[in-house]
Amino acid sequence: MSRRLPLYKTSRVLYDRVTHEREVSAMDAHKLRRALRAAFPHTIPIMVSFLFLGMTYGLYARASGLGWQWATAMSALVFGGSLEFVAVSMLMAPFAPLQTFLLAFVIQARHLFYGLSLLDRYRGLGAKKPYMIWTLCDETFSINVSTDPPEGVDRGWFMFFISLLDQLYWITGATLGGLLGSMLPFDTAGLDFIMTAMFTVFLTEQLLKEKRHGPALIGAGAAVGCLVLLGADSFMIPAMAAITALLVLFRGPIERGLEE
Repeated sequence: MSRRLPLYKTSRVLYDRVTHEREVSAMDAHKLRRALRAAFPHTIPIMVSFLFLGMTYGLYARASGLGWQWATAMSALVFGGSLEFVAVSMLMAPFAPLQTFLLAFVIQARHLFYGLSLLDRYRGLGAKKPYMIWTLCDETFSINVSTDPPEGVDRGWFMFFISLLDQLYWITGATLGGLLGSMLPFDTAGLDFIMTAMFTVFLTEQLLKEKRHGPALIGAGAAVGCLVLLGADSFMIPAMAAITALLVLFRGPIERGLEE
């Protein structure tokens, strides 16, 4: 009897521990489901946009000669939006690592400012933080900055699922576009104009929306000036650097003009 009592106590302790762990796991799973359900409605507009733009990117990559696997891999590993469109032409051009790095850095430099503004919101997120930094994009940034989770929903998991869903939308769209470009029997000649058309639409929307066009004029002037001085093969990086420098230099007047 004396030997059975310690065995009983040990078994009881193990049973209680397993039961407690199951309860904790069930609570964690419930917390994750609540955060996912709360995050999803905020990402629906981005889903529509990313599926369309992602398919456009996949078709563009396929029309440029890349397989659909490249579109999927780049959308998953790079996840850089406009950078991915530019990266397609870089992959088809002669190998130039320094130029590629500088151009990618200039295009994505705005994320430096995004990161600074998210220091407080991303504090204390633990293992989720590196992934959320890596998947930060314009749309995810706008939601995570402007939206608070509903009461009772974990803030960290709420922002995590926004980041995850946005990336999954983009990967899905890029993969569908790449597959459609591979399977559908249509002439893809001219699809390499997609990127030019897309950014033309973005510029037109900005010109129609904003009353003052200082940033657009700075961008156009710097690009045309560098194109004339340096030629079509070498103007891109200097133009991006000049645009960034001029926007920083005239930041004060531009912000005051936008506030008026």
